[in-house]
Amino acid sequence: MAPKWRELADRLAERIKTGEYAPGQQLPHIRDLVEAGEGSKSTVHAAYKALEVEGLVTSSRGHGTVVRQQAPMKRLGIARYDKAKWRDGDEVAFIADRVASGRAYRRDEQTQSVSLIEAPPAVAAAHGLPAGAEVYARARLVKEGEQPTHTLTSYYRPEHVEGTRLVDPTPGPAGRGGGYRVLYDAGFEIDHMKEELFARIPTAEEVKLLQLPAGEPVVELHRTTYTADGTVVEYAIGVHAASRFAWEYDFKVPDSAQGGKAAQ
Repeated sequence: MAPKWRELADRLAERIKTGEYAPGQQLPHIRDLVEAGEGSKSTVHAAYKALEVEGLVTSSRGHGTVVRQQAPMKRLGIARYDKAKWRDGDEVAFIADRVASGRAYRRDEQTQSVSLIEAPPAVAAAHGLPAGAEVYARARLVKEGEQPTHTLTSYYRPEHVEGTRLVDPTPGPAGRGGGYRVLYDAGFEIDHMKEELFARIPTAEEVKLLQLPAGEPVVELHRTTYTADGTVVEYAIGVHAASRFAWEYDFKVPDSAQGGKAAQ
């Protein structure tokens, strides 16, 4: 026979799956379920913790226990960097993901801080800089409503971005078209990029910042962006809540035997 907390967790899970409790909706306070005869305080607390571990809800101080968005957002691959989106329009990468997913967005859902720092070893190596060289770090936290989805920190050579909107900490993209439009206007048109992905256990700071449920991993992204002549104009590191994105890539299959460039 299942313990009472498991029975309660299963009943609540069924209500979530049928839509009785919708994504973003707060579950009843523990005391309300206790008063409704669903069990003791410890029973209800254990049921809520089980739902959190199973990825159905998130719990945080001040927000209570809230049903998670179950349909992950599309995180586009090649298409999110389409020049027509940012050069000719104002659809920066994180907004392109929202549009493709049918999700609402606000430009100020991206916040940032900008600082001039000594380049970490991986950043210096990517930019071909000597140890101790300085770079600008533009660190962003992106949210969907009140829910953080990911962080992204871009590192730039000072001579590429000094005096541009990329060193402005104002929330939201760096003006119309975002960062790639800023680089384009400065004479650094992006031509190709490399992305590397791997999953790992989050740090305690990341769990807090991204409001991650217990046991959820993160996907770390390393992005290197080049101009046509091979100049690195951005090296970026992103940390994404694993369950909040579905990664999508659509590309032409290379055939190096025909003289085409093989994909990296």
